[in-house]
Amino acid sequence: MSTAMYCGIAGTKAYQTGMDVIGNNISNVNTYGFKASRVMYRDLFYQTLQNSTSASGGFGGSNPSQVGYGATASTVDVLNTRSGRAPTGSSNDCYIDGEGYFVVDDGTTGKLYTRVGSFSFDGSGNLVDGNGRLVYGVDTSGALALVKVEKYNDYKDIKIGSDGTITGTPKAGGDIATLGSIAVANIPNPSGLTQMGGSYYRADGNAQSATIKVSYSKAGANGTGQLITSALETSNTDLANELTQMIINERGFQANTKIITVSDEMMETLVNMKR
Repeated sequence: MSTAMYCGIAGTKAYQTGMDVIGNNISNVNTYGFKASRVMYRDLFYQTLQNSTSASGGFGGSNPSQVGYGATASTVDVLNTRSGRAPTGSSNDCYIDGEGYFVVDDGTTGKLYTRVGSFSFDGSGNLVDGNGRLVYGVDTSGALALVKVEKYNDYKDIKIGSDGTITGTPKAGGDIATLGSIAVANIPNPSGLTQMGGSYYRADGNAQSATIKVSYSKAGANGTGQLITSALETSNTDLANELTQMIINERGFQANTKIITVSDEMMETLVNMKR
């Protein structure tokens, strides 16, 4: 099989990956908190037909002669750019106006992170997100703890402040009471987060290091943004850019399939020489 055909095969695979990423970005154009991804293409390995030589013995130097084996989709990077906020009308919805992630329990022994602050209280007074996962907060000592409001039904006018503090007024009368505080995580390397689906991320591998760990605090502290209630973060998918990239990818895919077709015709011509 000719090298050109290998190049065509590699190119079609690379652009198919690119189309998969673009398709996912466009599919989530209206998904709250979604972060679009991009594909980085790189050339593959080379066959060296002639090495580079330096001038010597009355002969001039020569440049290397190499034939490449096509392209590959080397990396898929998440674009962690901030996007706007969409008003929701629900006072329990929170938008992080800056860096940071909300922290929820993954149902086992770990934590998941999200930019989607769609919260509510269950019948037991636990603060949960839109998928029913328990939400973490910080206690009076600054330690991470699940948010639970004891005797939740005894309070009215429950509100979330810009620093994540949850307050309520006793129905029996009395002053406004602090019921809890929502935690916001500062991720050292957000681009290293692993996407888990459901608008969740996990801080595996390169998201943190042995010396620089994920830290937790109230909103607005420790480099995190403050909360804006009655709003959620919109998707950062740039639809115009995605549609343009889709056309570019389509043309790249078509050109690579043409390489395969022409290479096949050339091989057919060689085979027909025997006839």
